[in-house]
Amino acid sequence: MNSSFEKSKFDLVLKNGEEIMSSMLNGDILILNANLAQLSGLIKIMEVKKLKKLNSITLAFVDKDIATRFFKDQFKIITAAGGLVLKDDKYLLIHRLGVWDLPKGKLEKDETLEEGAAREVEEECGIKVEVLEKIGTTWHTYTLRGKRILKKTVWYLMNCTDDSGLAPQEDEDILEVKWMDIQEAKVAIKSSYGSIQNVFKKYTKLSTE
Repeated sequence: MNSSFEKSKFDLVLKNGEEIMSSMLNGDILILNANLAQLSGLIKIMEVKKLKKLNSITLAFVDKDIATRFFKDQFKIITAAGGLVLKDDKYLLIHRLGVWDLPKGKLEKDETLEEGAAREVEEECGIKVEVLEKIGTTWHTYTLRGKRILKKTVWYLMNCTDDSGLAPQEDEDILEVKWMDIQEAKVAIKSSYGSIQNVFKKYTKLSTE
């Protein structure tokens, strides 16, 4: 199992049982034969530290299923959906909480992922869309009122059919909605969340295959 990783690609390689401290978490980290205590420790560190110098953490477990169940048990899981919306080779971005983002939100009862994605985009941006295809899924964590949240967001490629009512949904803390060409969008998302950057990267890869 360990031989499948190119250790030279990582800034730090740890092994089973080694103590993990926040000061170590810079660049790209690999933990070989990781155990649940190390995973639990990482979750606690990331809950209280911003870790701005950390790019990625890769944990190699003997039993991935056990590790996955343990990880998910530490959080309340919320399912959401959103969209990367296109019109005339431009992308629709929203400005919320100080960063450029993509429209998304939690599903309502008995709503399918595609229905929820379209509704959230239309509500947050004041437009009409048609859902074209699934791009992928992202996960991110945060703390809300003392509870750990793990949000699963399913992303769809969408086509804008009517933007005559284009406007930000201010009660959702959205200050601006803007169409951007690919170069503008790439610059805007450099300071956005990693999950948003991953959606763009995934779509760009799919669109060139």
